[in-house]
Amino acid sequence: MNVFEFIDTHCHIHEPSYPLPVGKVLTRASNSGITKMICVGTAIQDSSEAVEFVADKKQLWASIGIHPHSSDEFTNEQKINEFAALLKSKKVIAIGECGLDYFYNHTPKKSQEKALRIQMELALEHDLPMIFHVRDAFEDFWKIYDSYPRIRGVIHSFSATKKELDEALSRGLYIGLNGIMTFSKIEDQLEAAKLVPLTRLVLETDSPFLTPNPLRGRINEPKNVVLVADFLGQLRGEKLEQIALHSTNNAESLFNI
Repeated sequence: MNVFEFIDTHCHIHEPSYPLPVGKVLTRASNSGITKMICVGTAIQDSSEAVEFVADKKQLWASIGIHPHSSDEFTNEQKINEFAALLKSKKVIAIGECGLDYFYNHTPKKSQEKALRIQMELALEHDLPMIFHVRDAFEDFWKIYDSYPRIRGVIHSFSATKKELDEALSRGLYIGLNGIMTFSKIEDQLEAAKLVPLTRLVLETDSPFLTPNPLRGRINEPKNVVLVADFLGQLRGEKLEQIALHSTNNAESLFNI
C-alpha cells in the first residue's frame, strides 16, 4: 500500500460503459493511496449518472458539466433547468468538464460558447469551482473567462505550452496533469509540466482514457494517479512525497473536499 495520499481529480468511472468492475477499481485505488476521486460529467444524462454513482460512496464526489462536444444539449430553458437541478446534491463540488474544443469542432463555436457561459454563470451563482476543457481554443477561451473575474478552477488535461501555462497561472487557475505527460514526445509540453508550481498542481487520470506508461493499451483507472505522480517527480526532480502532499492539498482546497 502506498504510504502517501493522492486525489484523482478527474475520472469517468461512473459511466455505464466503464469496462472494469467498479468495486475492484475502488479497492485498488484505496490500496494505492488514492483517498478521494471526482467523477466528472460531460452531458446532462452523464452528469446525472455521476451524481447518482457517488451518492453512497464516501470517497467519491461529482462534478456536473456539459462538454464542448455536448454543447447542443442546452437547446432550451427546460434543459438548462434540468442540468441546474443536479446542483441540489451536496456531493456536487464543481461544474465541468466544460470549455471550448476547436480540435474536433463537433459542435458550432457559438454553441460551445453559450454552454460555457451558462455553466460559468451557474458556478458563480453557486460558488463552485470549474473544470475546464480547452483544446486549440485558448485565445477565445481567455476572452470568455476574463468576463467572469470571480471564476476559479482548473485547466483539465493540460498539454499546452509555457505561454498557455503562464496565462492560466496569471489568472489563479490550477493545472491538471495526467498520463499524457508519461508518453508525450513534445518538448514544449514536457517543459511546461516542469514549470507548473507545486502550489498549483493537481493530478488526474481521466479514466478510462489516457492510461500512463508503462500501462499503455490497458483501461485506465484512478490508482494510476500514482504513476503520473512518480513520472512528474522524476521529470521535475521532486520527491514523490512532495508531489503527493501538494497536489492533495491543492485538490482539497480547490474543491472543498
